[in-house]
Amino acid sequence: MTSGQDKNRQRVKQLLRKPGNDFCADCGAAEPEWASYTLGVFVCQSCSGLHRNIAQISKVKSVLLDPWRPSEVEFMDSVGNDAARAKYEEQVPAFYYRPTHKDCMLLREQWIRAKYERMEFINVEKQEPYSAGYREGFLWKRGRDNGQYLSRKFILSEREGVLKYFNKNDAREPKAIMKFHNVNACFQPAKIGTAHGLQITYLKDNSTRNIFVYHEDGKEMVDWYNAIRAARFHYLQVAFPVASVSEVSACTHRSGETKKKIAQYRPS
Repeated sequence: MTSGQDKNRQRVKQLLRKPGNDFCADCGAAEPEWASYTLGVFVCQSCSGLHRNIAQISKVKSVLLDPWRPSEVEFMDSVGNDAARAKYEEQVPAFYYRPTHKDCMLLREQWIRAKYERMEFINVEKQEPYSAGYREGFLWKRGRDNGQYLSRKFILSEREGVLKYFNKNDAREPKAIMKFHNVNACFQPAKIGTAHGLQITYLKDNSTRNIFVYHEDGKEMVDWYNAIRAARFHYLQVAFPVASVSEVSACTHRSGETKKKIAQYRPS
């Protein structure tokens, strides 16, 4: 290694000490050792692999092992994680789930693609698939008795306050109606057996019910997930008008925590 290359690498390592750079720009994992030298962000090893999936936008290097050019070092210094977040996460909706290093790969990959590839949080119009208040489509649903996955029509209607699905395409009446106040959704890839597996929990006759769904398209599945979160968030805003956005957002993920956290805002 030449002295110049060694100096460049040391400068990049020093940049990791700047506030914001000591945690992965995308999942928050501590002590990232990789960097996207075309986006100017420091990321963990796991997220660096996801950045490689958008190689036309993001090119990554190891901070510790790869050679660095002076121009690349200067660019990393001029951007950094905090400035990149200010740009690429400028308009993330309060209901949108920001994955951490503990979340499944699907959520993290679509978060990275949403930020840098689709730029959904710079252009609000690109958020329409999950923020419109209405969504209709087909998901593969696991049968309750035989475990076989069958295509089922799902409709989410913020106006009606429900998520429902139909057993037959031409059915007039839904098989299940799930009201937003007791619906929760979370990804369970290991439990369901597919990387895109989503578990939807709801109450029926005071009993907890679960349905398991997936879609081959990862973006489609994450859009459904955030559409459910958006509808639930807006329901809670109406139900608890005095609660702050952050308090409502904290209750959007798990329906069981709603009463504990913001029941105090219900009018007496």
